[in-house]
Amino acid sequence: MKKTTLTEEEIIKLLNDVLPDAIKDPKISSKIMNAVRKELKYKSQATAFSEYCRICPLPDLTEETVQVVASRFEEAFGKENLEIAIDAEGEKLVVELTLGNSSMNSEITVNERPLDETDEPEIKLKHVPFPVALPGDKELVWLMAKKENLSPEEAGIALASVQTEFWESKSGQNQIRKGAERSFPEFVARVPARMLSEVGLKRHYKEPEAIKILRQLKP
Repeated sequence: MKKTTLTEEEIIKLLNDVLPDAIKDPKISSKIMNAVRKELKYKSQATAFSEYCRICPLPDLTEETVQVVASRFEEAFGKENLEIAIDAEGEKLVVELTLGNSSMNSEITVNERPLDETDEPEIKLKHVPFPVALPGDKELVWLMAKKENLSPEEAGIALASVQTEFWESKSGQNQIRKGAERSFPEFVARVPARMLSEVGLKRHYKEPEAIKILRQLKP
């Protein structure tokens, strides 16, 4: 019997279908979805990291070469998640990637691959427009973006989950004590970009813009 393997998109869709019926509390359901998304993202990053370390060009360990290699890693995995240094013997490049609460380590030895080779794995997804409006005023739109592999429904669930997570966090509670209203406009203006990026979202503008309705000119 042939083994069936679900894609990440199929796993997310399956959870979206199952969790609302299995768990009646939407906050708990959102937290589970958020945690699953993070783990799937970490798994994808770990696979890409291992593959890139395997094929990474490193013709020498000069300062210039190490800077070029480091910049490529940082572009793909984020500078804040990496530690890159030459080992104590001066023979290898040691790279450590932090993924959530765990980390991965790899050693890259000097090889004959030219530094200008660009066959690194594609892991970065493009952002696409994700306009958001409140039910009470649909003509005011927050211009946001989502990763292209997220459906509008999945992005909406992620946005609601992050909003709850932010207001329950230490930073969010501190904002409330300072007088912030627990509302969507306040959330969009104050939420750290990191919290949005972790679930595949991005904020373009903090302030909403009115929808422009184009009217046909009479000939």
